[in-house]
This record gives sequence, structure tokens and C-alpha cells, in this order.
Amino acid sequence: MKFRKAAVFLLLPALLLSGCAQELPDEGGAPLPGDLAALSSQKEEPSAALPETFSLPYDSGAALDPVTCPDGAQQTLGALLYEGLFQLDEELEPQYRLCTDASYDPEAMTWTLQLREGVTFSDGSSLTASDVAATLNRARTAPRYQARLACVQSVRAAKGTVVITLNRPNTGFTALLDIPIVKAGTENNSVPTGTGPYTLVSDSGNFYLAPNSSWWGSGKLPADRIELVPCTGSDALRYQFTSHAVQLITADLTDSEPLSAAGSFSSTDADTTVLQYIGFNVQRELLSDPAVRRALSLGVDRFTVADVYLSGHAVAAQFPVSPVSALYPAELETGYSYNAFEDAMTDVGLNTGETTRELTLLVNDDNSFKVSIARYLASSLSVFDLKFTVEALPWEDYLTALAAGNYDLYFAEVRLTADWDLMALIGTGGQLNYSGWSDPAMDEILSACAASQNRAASMRALCVRLSSQAPILPVCFKRTSVLTQTGVAEGLSPTVADPFYNLEGITLHLA
Repeated sequence: MKFRKAAVFLLLPALLLSGCAQELPDEGGAPLPGDLAALSSQKEEPSAALPETFSLPYDSGAALDPVTCPDGAQQTLGALLYEGLFQLDEELEPQYRLCTDASYDPEAMTWTLQLREGVTFSDGSSLTASDVAATLNRARTAPRYQARLACVQSVRAAKGTVVITLNRPNTGFTALLDIPIVKAGTENNSVPTGTGPYTLVSDSGNFYLAPNSSWWGSGKLPADRIELVPCTGSDALRYQFTSHAVQLITADLTDSEPLSAAGSFSSTDADTTVLQYIGFNVQRELLSDPAVRRALSLGVDRFTVADVYLSGHAVAAQFPVSPVSALYPAELETGYSYNAFEDAMTDVGLNTGETTRELTLLVNDDNSFKVSIARYLASSLSVFDLKFTVEALPWEDYLTALAAGNYDLYFAEVRLTADWDLMALIGTGGQLNYSGWSDPAMDEILSACAASQNRAASMRALCVRLSSQAPILPVCFKRTSVLTQTGVAEGLSPTVADPFYNLEGITLHLA
């Protein structure tokens, strides 16, 4: 997690694989995206006066159902109104929330979850297993959670427990169960009933959050009243935040073209499961050789990508599991070394100085950050006997090229699940395995990881095999940001899904 206090460039929440394209330099080099140079040199503005109330934005035109509502303001509010069976902590590990015990039967591939006793919804009614089962079954068909829960065969309620049967082994399944639970029968309400620390109150047409008197948690909440300000659309959200009508928003600061904003704001980052990586077309003769792919991996300076091209809103990673996770095999890492890169390229016969082989690196042009990273990577790898050219395409054309195999390499981004299931990415026939790379040994390791009771050892074995074969080159994991008016919120420690993680440790400073 990183904390910054500066006059920042605001980016409004957007989908991970969409954004605003900008006009790009014609050729050469690897220019920094957008106004990153200005970001590092802009002077800090004086802090604005503290507000009298703490306010959050909400979309007055959208429902607050946490299972179906979009990213952004509604999800931020949802973190205060709803809770899941588990919640992911700052290391992306699942912690108990609405349940107190979870047991796994590997023979039946069944998880049995014991619900926490004494939990009530904000209307005073008790949380039941039927409420949990109803939400999870609805989530199985919801766009937000459908892919995540594809491994679920059935969900049923028992007395005080929820029984989930899987269609394949998964010892890390509890990491997928941070899905917010709502009271069955209220899911079609504009504001479904939840068990969270706050509840939504209407006062003469105005809305605010008040403490949930039925909340099972203990400790003092940071505010007795949180005002809600209607913000429909990105322009309204930007205006309300920069004018200090609202004091907190969530944003991906590397997702689309930044907009400069006057004033002083604080940015606190949370680690995510969003991986950026290079993929190979292993059907190309040159790139079919694992030794060549391993050599190219040594030419990627991941820390420069994370710290410079993503302005610190990412963490360098050599493996497809976040470095903040206890499963990340840090002992297998090798630091960037130009000499090691040169030696490896010599060993594979690509440092002769006699010929130049041209390769294309594909990237979708949805934002300047990705394109700039791709150009930096291409420049870094265009030494010795290879020359890389970046081809930036609109999203649909990019997908078409990947599906047709019309590329040598590609730069991509994917949101992984917190159980670190990599079958779709590197397994035989995986949906994201665009070049059709297949390795029986890796398939066995992937299956063993899913069924393993020693997940750290299994992940280490996976990363050892991945390093030797290098079908993809992980570069970094992105971070998301919580932006606040400077001086207002103290003690924020946001996580990937909860900007108010450790809520009772947050202090608000108001006039």
C-alpha cells in the first residue's frame, strides 16, 4: 500500500479493459503517458479548509444492489452497507466475516460454511443460511461474479450452515467468497437490506448513511452521519470531488487519460489481482523455443514499468501471483541485469550482429499508459539481433488479432481471482491462452495446485515450471487508489474491494 499527498491528476472509475485513447507519438522511444512528467513536478496546493460533514457520492439513477451495480460510487457505498462471508485483507488473503468456520471435503469437493451467530440485517431480522444461499445463487448468473463462481455446482442452505459443492477441486475457494450478502426478497429494492455497519436513511428526499444499530461489530464508527451527494456521470463525479462537495472517491489512476485538477488530495493505494503481462505466439518458429522466451524475460525491467510508467500504482512481479500474497515465491526472483540479458541472448544465437529479425508487439490502444509501456518494452528488447515494432489497435481489432493469431507478442491485462487459478491463462485450451500453448507437465501442476492443502509449495512448483517454459512474461500487478480531500481521513488502509477496510481504525477530521 502506498500513501501520497500531492496535487494529483484525477481519473474517474472505469472498466479495466476500456478507456480513452489519445494521439500517440509517431515513432521511437518510450514516452511517458499523459501528464506524468507534470505530475512529478507540479507544486502542492495549500490544503482546503476542513468540511463540516463527511460526504460520499452516489448514483441517483442506479440501484444499490451490490451483486449487479457497476464499479464506482455504488460499490464504494456498498462496502458500508453490506458484508460477505469473507473479506480480502491487504495481502489478498480471505478473512472471516459473516462466517466463523469453513471446512472442505476433498472427496465430495464440498465446502461447509458455519455462519456467525447473532448477525442481523439493518431491519433487525436475523441473517439465515437461506439469505446467503439466495445471494450466492443469484451471483452465479450475474455478470460481475459469474466467471468467478463457474466452479460452483450447487449452493444449499442448512441449519446455520451453507453447503457449496464444486465441480472441480479448489482448496482456495474461500478467497472467492467476499461477495456482499443481502436479505433474500429485498434484492429488487432500490437499496437491498444488508448487515453492514451503516444503513441508508431518507430524510425529506435527502439521503445519508446512519450507523446500523443492529450491526454485530464492536467499536466506534468514524461518523454518526455520512451525507450522500447525487452524482450521475463522470463529469458530475469529478466536479463534486474537486469542489470538495464529496471527500472520498475510488479510482484507477492508470486506467484512462488523466485530467489535471487543482487542489490538494491524498491518494492511498490498495493492491489488486490485476496482472499486466507479455504473451507469446508460440506458433511462431522463433518464439516456440522456451530458451528464447526465457532470454527475453531477462530483458524486461519490471520495476521501471511499475515505478515510472505506472507512477508507483503497481508492483513489479515475475510470477502471476501478487507479490503481497504469502504464496508469492520471492526466493525465485532474479533481479534485472543487462549483462544477464546479453549473455542469454548470446546463448540462443540472437547476439550475432549479423542479421536483424523483426517482431511485432500488439497492444490495445485504450489508454496512453498501456501503449507507453508497450513501447518501452519494445525499445528495451530491440537490441542485439531483434527489433520490435508496437502495433496499437482498438479493442475489438486487438481481440480479433489475438483470436486469429496475427501477432508475435502482445501486451495484456487480466483480472485474476484471489484463489490464483491460472488455468484460463496458461492451461491447455484456456480461454486466455491465445496462442494455444500446451504443456502436460503444467496442466498437472495446475490441477495439483487446485487440490493442494499446501498451496505455497504448489504455487512454488508452478512458478518453477513457468520460469522454465515462459509462455507468458508477468510484468506487474496494478494498484487501485482511494482519493480523499487532504486532512479529512486518517487511518485508511483500503483493500481491493473495500476502501473502508478496518473501518473502526479510521478517524475523520471535520470542521
